[in-house]
This record gives sequence, C-alpha cells and structure tokens, in this order.
Amino acid sequence: MKMKELENMTPNELTRQLGVLREQVRDLTFKIHSREVKNNHMLKNIRQDIARILTFIGKKK
Repeated sequence: MKMKELENMTPNELTRQLGVLREQVRDLTFKIHSREVKNNHMLKNIRQDIARILTFIGKKK
C-alpha cells in the first residue's frame, strides 16, 4: 500500500484497513510457526503497511 492510496481513504477506512492487516499478521504468524507458509517476507510487508497507516493517521491529527 502506498501513501497516495492512503491519502484518498477516509479515517474510518484507514482504521478498518488497519484491523484487516492486524488480523492478517496474526493469521500469518500462526501459519509460519506451524510451518504451513514459507514466505516470511509477506509478514514484513504487512507490518510495513501497518506502520504506514499508523504514520498517516498520526499526520492527520
């Protein structure tokens, strides 16, 4: 997710997207620990998206 995409989203959409990404992190973490998924880089990308959203929310306030 890029910053230009975040600029077009409303605060409610941002918090909804944040919840979805956090749920993905939780699910992916369990799958990595149970060795169902071998793509560990996906977890890093999702966490970076969460950080971008949190940064953008902080800038708007």
